[in-house]
Amino acid sequence: MVLTALLSVALPVLLVTSIPDTGRSNAWVITLGVMVWAGFHLALLCARGTAALFSFFFWLFVYIFMGLAPTSQLRADLPSTTTPGIDPSQDSRIALIVVLGLVMFEIGTLVARSSQARRPLVHRPPDAGVEPVSRTRSVILLVVGAALSIYFIRTLGIGTLFSNRANAATTRQAAWPDSAIRGIVYATAIYPTLIAAGAMSQLRGSVAQPWRRIGWFGLLFTAVLLAVVVSPLATARYNFGTVLFALTVFFGSVATAQRVRITMATTLLGFLFIFPVIDVFRSAASGGKASRGGFFGEYLSNGDYDGFWQIGNADLFWRTGDATPFRQLTGSLFFWVPRVVWNDKPLDTGAMLAQFQGYTYENLSAPMWAEAMVNAGMPGVVIAFLLLGFLLTRMDRRLAHAMSEHGPWAIVGAVFPVYMTILLRGSWLQATGAILVALACLLFVIPRRKPGAPAGARRFVPDLAERR
Repeated sequence: MVLTALLSVALPVLLVTSIPDTGRSNAWVITLGVMVWAGFHLALLCARGTAALFSFFFWLFVYIFMGLAPTSQLRADLPSTTTPGIDPSQDSRIALIVVLGLVMFEIGTLVARSSQARRPLVHRPPDAGVEPVSRTRSVILLVVGAALSIYFIRTLGIGTLFSNRANAATTRQAAWPDSAIRGIVYATAIYPTLIAAGAMSQLRGSVAQPWRRIGWFGLLFTAVLLAVVVSPLATARYNFGTVLFALTVFFGSVATAQRVRITMATTLLGFLFIFPVIDVFRSAASGGKASRGGFFGEYLSNGDYDGFWQIGNADLFWRTGDATPFRQLTGSLFFWVPRVVWNDKPLDTGAMLAQFQGYTYENLSAPMWAEAMVNAGMPGVVIAFLLLGFLLTRMDRRLAHAMSEHGPWAIVGAVFPVYMTILLRGSWLQATGAILVALACLLFVIPRRKPGAPAGARRFVPDLAERR
C-alpha cells in the first residue's frame, strides 16, 4: 500500500537519515515507533474508505505531534524553544507516557468493537415526513449565526481579519478584555454559523423545492461569512482547518467510499505539507522569519510542536505534589465564569505549566496526556485514553451510517472530529467553550417528531449523496 510505505517506512527512514543523532537520549527510538504505529493506522483508515473521522484525526495528531515532531527534535537536540530546560534523562519517561496512552486507546477501541459485535447496529428507516433537521429552527439559527458573525466582523474590521494573527489577537483583546467573554464571543462568531451551514446542507435534499433553494443559498452564504471570520491570515490554523474541513464535508466530500479516501489522503498531505506553509506565510506577513530549513526543519525548535515536552512538565508537576486533583478539569467545565466572579479560577493548563517551570512565554499547549496527568496522574492517563478509545470507536460507527443516511450525525461528523485536534493539543480551558456552543446549536436544529404526524409525506432523500 502506497500510504503505508510513505508514512510508516519512507518518512521515518528519511527522518533518521536526514537528522543526525546528537546523542541527547534514546527516546527518539520510542517516538519513531509511535510514528510508524500511527502511520499504519492512517493508511488502513484511508484504504477502508469508511468515514471513521474521529479515529482518523486522532491518529493524524499522534503521527505529527507525538511521532514526527518529537523524533526530529530529540535526534537534533533542538526541543521547542518555548519549553526550555527539560532534562534529557526524562525523555524516555515522557515517550513511555505517550505509549501508555496509546495502548489504553487501543484497548478502549477493542472493547468498543467487541460490544458492537454483540449488539449489531439496527438500521431504522427515517420517519416518513420528518426532515433530517428542523426547517424553521435551521433558518432561525442561520439568521442568529449570521448576525453574530457580522457583529464580530464589524467590531474588528475586515482589514484586521485579513492582516495577521498578532494584530487580530490584539484587536480582540481590546474589544473584549475579559478572556472568558472574549472566548465566548469568538466561539459564537464561528460555530452557530458553521452548524447552520450543516443544517443548510441537509435542507438541500428536501422534497420541497423552496427548501432546496433555501438550503443552497444558506450554505453558500454561510461559507462566505465564515471565510471572512476565519481568514487564514488572522486565525489560528486549527480553527481555520476545522471550518474548511467541515465545509468540504457539507459539500459532499465524504459521501462515498472513494471520496472518503480522497478526502482523508488530501487532509493528511495538507497537515504534513500545507499546514507549515500557512504558518510561514502568516509569519512573513507579520514581519517574522519566513523560512525554516527543509521539511524536517519545520519541526526543529518550533514552539508549535511543544506538546511532547509539555507532557514532561505535567508529569513533573504531578510528581512534585503541587497538583490539586481535578482542579484544572473544573476550570475547563466552568470556562464561562468570568475571572471577576471567580478570582481563583484556574489558568489554562498550558499557561499553568509555563508558570510552574518559570517560562516567560505562557501560550503553550497541553495535550490530552498532560491534561489527564495534572488532574489525576498516571491513573488519569489510563482512564482518559480508555474512555477516548471506546467513545471515538462508537461515534465513528454512527458516522459511517450517517454520511449515507444523513441527519444530525452527518453534521457531527463534519465539525467535531477535526475540532478534536484542538482538544488533543490543548489546553482544554481554551477549547471547551466552542464545543459547548456547537453542541447547543446542533441540539437546536434536531427535529422533534410530533405524535400523530401524517405519514403520507415523501421520505427525505439527499440529491447529491451517492449510495455505495
